[in-house]
Amino acid sequence: MSAKRIGPRKHSKRKHAKIPGEMPSRDDILAFVADNPGRAGKREVARHFGIVGGARIHLKKMLKDLADEGLIEKRHKRLIRSGDLPPVFVAHMTARDRDGELLGVPVDWDDEAGDPPQILVLTVKGKGPQPGLGDRALIRLTEAETGPDAAYAARIIKLLERKQGAVLGIVRKRERDLPPYLEPIDRKQREIDIDPGELKEAEDGDLVSVQVTRSGRYGHPRGAVVERFGSMMSEKAVSEIALHQHGIPHVFPAGVEAEAERAEAITSLGQREDWRQVPLITIDPPDAKDHDDAVFAEPDSGPDNYGGHIVYVAIADVAHYVRPGTALDREALLRGNSVYFPDRVIPMLPERISNNLCSLRDKEDRPAMAVRMVFSKSGRKLSHTFHRVMMRSAAKLSYAQAQKAMDGVTDAQTETLVDGVLKPLWMAYECLKTGREAREPLELDLPERKIKLKEDGTVDHVYVPERLDAHKLIEEFMIQANVSAAETLEAKKSPLLYRIHDASTPEKLESLKEFLATIDIKLPASGGMRPAVFNAILEMVKDAPHAHLVNEVVLRSQAQAEYAPQNIGHFGLNLRRYAHFTSPIRRYADLIAHRGLIKALGLGGDGLPDGIEAKLDVIGTDISAAERRAMLAERDTIDRLIALWMADRVGTEFKARIAGVVKSGLFVRLDDSGADGFIPASTLGLDYFRYDEGSHALIGDKTGETYQLGDRVDVRLIEAAPFAGALRFEMISLGRHAGNSGRRKPVRRSGVRASASKMKSKRGKKLR
Repeated sequence: MSAKRIGPRKHSKRKHAKIPGEMPSRDDILAFVADNPGRAGKREVARHFGIVGGARIHLKKMLKDLADEGLIEKRHKRLIRSGDLPPVFVAHMTARDRDGELLGVPVDWDDEAGDPPQILVLTVKGKGPQPGLGDRALIRLTEAETGPDAAYAARIIKLLERKQGAVLGIVRKRERDLPPYLEPIDRKQREIDIDPGELKEAEDGDLVSVQVTRSGRYGHPRGAVVERFGSMMSEKAVSEIALHQHGIPHVFPAGVEAEAERAEAITSLGQREDWRQVPLITIDPPDAKDHDDAVFAEPDSGPDNYGGHIVYVAIADVAHYVRPGTALDREALLRGNSVYFPDRVIPMLPERISNNLCSLRDKEDRPAMAVRMVFSKSGRKLSHTFHRVMMRSAAKLSYAQAQKAMDGVTDAQTETLVDGVLKPLWMAYECLKTGREAREPLELDLPERKIKLKEDGTVDHVYVPERLDAHKLIEEFMIQANVSAAETLEAKKSPLLYRIHDASTPEKLESLKEFLATIDIKLPASGGMRPAVFNAILEMVKDAPHAHLVNEVVLRSQAQAEYAPQNIGHFGLNLRRYAHFTSPIRRYADLIAHRGLIKALGLGGDGLPDGIEAKLDVIGTDISAAERRAMLAERDTIDRLIALWMADRVGTEFKARIAGVVKSGLFVRLDDSGADGFIPASTLGLDYFRYDEGSHALIGDKTGETYQLGDRVDVRLIEAAPFAGALRFEMISLGRHAGNSGRRKPVRRSGVRASASKMKSKRGKKLR
């Protein structure tokens, strides 16, 4: 396949000579072939022009002359003009366009003809084959808009070949002269023999990626180590498994890195407002590498707002560096968000952008998008304005550092900030807290576990961090900034992605109602359901033994928050309109909001591109899926690290709480570490335990012995499966209503093993 032109041919309905016996001109033949690429052979040309008898000999000669001159080509007895693509052919997926759509090139292409044309490969998510980069597919050309990145558009007919990428697994060495082999993480893949000279210093038990170098119908394929991640006991190795299994992009293409390196820091003020004298500060975790938000507050001196406050929130101006349609933008959309592991971050943007140019480092000038919000003394927002500014962070504080300073324990950095910066921030927060309490968002009390690692990347201990006022202050300031962004964009009729959270479904509410009835709490009619109703229930059980249980069940009754251009409000936060704006370094949705504000308010030429409205539905769906993918990868990594940490504690007894109940058994969570595991129902005792959905309990048929969600129990660790991130326990405590409160004798039954999928703990969804 060769070409002398690249680009879609606009076919017109041309009239060709059809007088029987009259030979068509060369231009007539070329026009007919162009209008029927890959569908016209000699017979079709003759039929179309009414050429019969001896005239066919002359037609044959004309077609041969056209071919010899390179004007037409013959493929499978069909004619195409040189430079045209046939209607059906095999393409290789090589890249993505600025919207994240796949681009392919013809596999059968003559390099002497120049670069192959780019083809936009159209797919419908969830329907038909879904190719990825490196795959090959049979495609059919179609008439559709291609955009500036492609010359043709096509649809998938059949996926022919998946890219043979590197395989992730554990190195296992054999005795004698047998070669080492790879034990794949994915159990569906075959073992791969590794050439001894291609181990790259990998040791037995190391996690590595292996590229297959030779494969055949018989015997194991052979391969070479591409990358060594080290011992399976390390966090890096464990997080690498999560990246691989969930398909999370984690290596920036060379073009993206190059584009990031070419970006230059802003040195002049230009059209930006000068906020460098405003003492904005960043408050983040102590190990944070990027700082994308800064805050400041002061009392409102206006005579008509006595007791009110002015809050300033400045956010890194990522939109200045990441422009629509660039390689950086396409990669950010593909990733959707950053992914956070215990000691590692997979960023949405390269380090040059996220940790340097867009990080609000203290004492350095940085461009920012800022919002100035005015609140009454009751915490009600009176007004807000957005600004494109140049700022200079006055200080970089950790949450604990800021909290200690407000509690009277200052250090060399905070002692000069208390009166002029920190106290005004806390005064403003007290004001906003009054407004939050009046708004009554959903107030769940479910602490999140964290992992502390040693220097070698293995687990030191698991803990639940203290929830400080410093955390709540930043969270409330960010919520109000997000609300302001949504209000402004909506008022300006700008396209935007809302952060939406739907109310609970009738089915989930009915299940919650049945559960609450078991503890003598009535759930009001669903017609009047608001977050305040759930909060009242949570307050009723605040100091009760089953408080944690009720929080868990209320959480499970909630919907999943997501992104969409259609607004339905945010149920959990009890807000009518809400859009993420405050973290464009780590969330693509926030970058959309920044660009919308820039265009709507005339703050520059790097705002939302025209026509974005038609793409927001797909973008919202994709980044919502990327968010869920990241949450699963983060959860799986924590589960695997804890399973590795617990592997040498098999046989140890623990205090625990029942965190989940299903037909097949109980999920338990350990008190001291928050580690989760599974107890198969078949190991509970000689009784047969039935699942009661309404009460979230397993109940013995004969004894009435009951294990309910939230119960405190004693358990013993029986098995740790690090690959699966799963722990299996046996129950030591007797269930409630069993006639006594002693310890049970464990039931040993053959063949009792919980599958990895059942052993996985169910965890709550993030609502905000």
